[in-house]
Amino acid sequence: MNQVARADEATTAHSPILEPGRNCWLVEEASRVGVVIDAADYFAAFAEACLKAKRQIVILGWDFDRHERLHRDDEPRDYPDELGAFLVHLVKQRPELNVYLLSWDFNMIYAAERELLPALRLRAQAPPRFHFRLDGRHPKGASHHQKIVVVDNQLAFVGGIDLSRWRWDTHEHAPDDPRRVDPNGKPYPPFHDMMFVIEGKAAARLGELARERWHRVNRRRIKDVPSGLESPWPDCVQPVLHDAETAIARTFPAYNGNDAVDEVKRLHLDMIAAAERFIYIENQYFTARCLADAIRNRLREKNGPEVVLVLPEHTGGWLEQVTMDVLRARVVARMQQADEHGRLHVLYPHREGLGDTCISVHAKLMIIDDRALRLGSANASSRSMGLDTECDVAIESHDSGDDVGLFITDFRRRLMAEHLGQSVERVEQAESKHTTLIDVIEELGSDERGLKPLDCSVSESLDEAVPDSGLIDPTEPFSGDYFMQQYVPKERRKTGRKRLFIFVGVIVALLALAAAWRWTPLQEWATPERMSQLLSAVPSEEGRAAVAIGGFALASLAMIPLMLLAVVAGIMFEGWKAFLFILAAALLSSATGFLAGRFISGDTLRRLGGTRWERVSRRLAKRGIVAVAVLRLVPIAPFAVFNLVAGGSHVTLRQFMLGSLLGLAPGLGAITLFSDSLWQTVQNPSASNIAIVAAVGVLLLGFTWFARRWLRTA
Repeated sequence: MNQVARADEATTAHSPILEPGRNCWLVEEASRVGVVIDAADYFAAFAEACLKAKRQIVILGWDFDRHERLHRDDEPRDYPDELGAFLVHLVKQRPELNVYLLSWDFNMIYAAERELLPALRLRAQAPPRFHFRLDGRHPKGASHHQKIVVVDNQLAFVGGIDLSRWRWDTHEHAPDDPRRVDPNGKPYPPFHDMMFVIEGKAAARLGELARERWHRVNRRRIKDVPSGLESPWPDCVQPVLHDAETAIARTFPAYNGNDAVDEVKRLHLDMIAAAERFIYIENQYFTARCLADAIRNRLREKNGPEVVLVLPEHTGGWLEQVTMDVLRARVVARMQQADEHGRLHVLYPHREGLGDTCISVHAKLMIIDDRALRLGSANASSRSMGLDTECDVAIESHDSGDDVGLFITDFRRRLMAEHLGQSVERVEQAESKHTTLIDVIEELGSDERGLKPLDCSVSESLDEAVPDSGLIDPTEPFSGDYFMQQYVPKERRKTGRKRLFIFVGVIVALLALAAAWRWTPLQEWATPERMSQLLSAVPSEEGRAAVAIGGFALASLAMIPLMLLAVVAGIMFEGWKAFLFILAAALLSSATGFLAGRFISGDTLRRLGGTRWERVSRRLAKRGIVAVAVLRLVPIAPFAVFNLVAGGSHVTLRQFMLGSLLGLAPGLGAITLFSDSLWQTVQNPSASNIAIVAAVGVLLLGFTWFARRWLRTA
């Protein structure tokens, strides 16, 4: 029997996979279902649907760029081509139309890649019926990752593509397509992803989900859309299914009194368990241990399914390549160890002429046996299984040869045809001759275009330098219990919890000092006038220097912001003296905090975390100087807190001090050099003072940009 083609009796004997309340929220009928592959087709379909909107457009996204172009041709149109201007134009032209745009209030680590203050810019252009909010209502470390557009509560797009930069591309993924540039005119690598297009009751339920998230952020309900409106289905999308049962699966972390929802994770695991002939996955990441372990179990079976993973050759940017690619290498190695029968194939889409770049596989897709398909926003990562907000859609064939099964088969062939540079008919012909997907892939691929074996391995030094997945790709919101489960052996958790509370108590005490400085008269002691009065009582120059360094160090230990102290130092002393004094104080404070952390938390955390903490800490120590310097440049925790935590790691005092010197010197130098202008701007915001401060800001931004570029290539 042909393993690739559907067996006539295959689906009739199976129990349903989709179970509302377990691995999906609900199953609802969709009057029409279509699919668009790659963002060129999606952006065009989105624009056409919005042009047909009468009352309401609701958009949920991980990212949004108002300057992104919807079309990349010279065809004249009577509406703006840039996304933000396009939506504003629609609202202005239609008095009854409201647009609701909800984008993730991103972590500052993405600030250099996103437009600053998009909400303010759009509100300045748009009428009141254009509603734009940034959604930051999520646990620490989480993100809102759903990509949903609902038009008039009748039509929905759902999948993996954001209305943002670096997404637009065609099926060709041509190496030098001149149209594939971002709003700044900068070229970017080819990009591959897809979206479901859904009409009817299922679309209305996606609208319900979107409006509920809007309500959680704004505490205001979006008004219902009246029934009976004409469908905004875009003519450029061919519907391939009618009256199809469609499941919606979600991930929500526990937050603000709401229970966690892990339907996406359950759906992934249930589909893997149900597969008999093959599992076909396209995904941006593959780092989730729970999915890798489920596939490992299937690979060990004598007659288990073939597994085809289509992943990017490497992820984008320095940060992802030294984190997510390393985690991917670890889970793929685990699966390869279990592949006793040679059924695991890890591939990447190859396109001749791309050079050092690659096709960015951004898809979040799983197909099993041409029987069930899930597509959405969830990556095959741990955070998508439990931490980030996700939304997937799934369909399932119940009878052999039914419309759903035929659609899934055709869709998979379309994807393979694109990757292989072939027609769908050619893929179908090859499948009639072979029993496995990999045989089809090997026959149709070429040196110019194809799916090539992916070597996921990384260097041993890089692998040892990267922490465990529990820190980089967490499964749930950060909490004491989470870290206890991740890093504390069960037999030590009772005593380990007490030690943890001691360490956390020190952190709380430091934060209490910061609060005292912010909201009590303690703040008055940090003024230049008060500190100058104290120093004037010291007779010698050397004595004043010692008092200044000691005073700044104590103030820093008391959680007074270091940058404020640098401004004070620059006002009180000459430029070079101010720089030396504040740098010496910062290093003294750093060393004190580090040694305190070594005393308080070093043995504590080593006993608390056992061998696992030892392994993580030693990996960090191998890149200690670079790691400390980077975290000083882009701080992720208060100055004094970071010193304590670093003291509990295997980073040596020498590494810590040298990294602190490299990371602190540029910022403190810039602040002390221009501190008098900064202080005068606060007290007297004149045009000249503001101009000087703006110039300093440009210099600091330029330095940050240079540092970021350097880190990407380091």
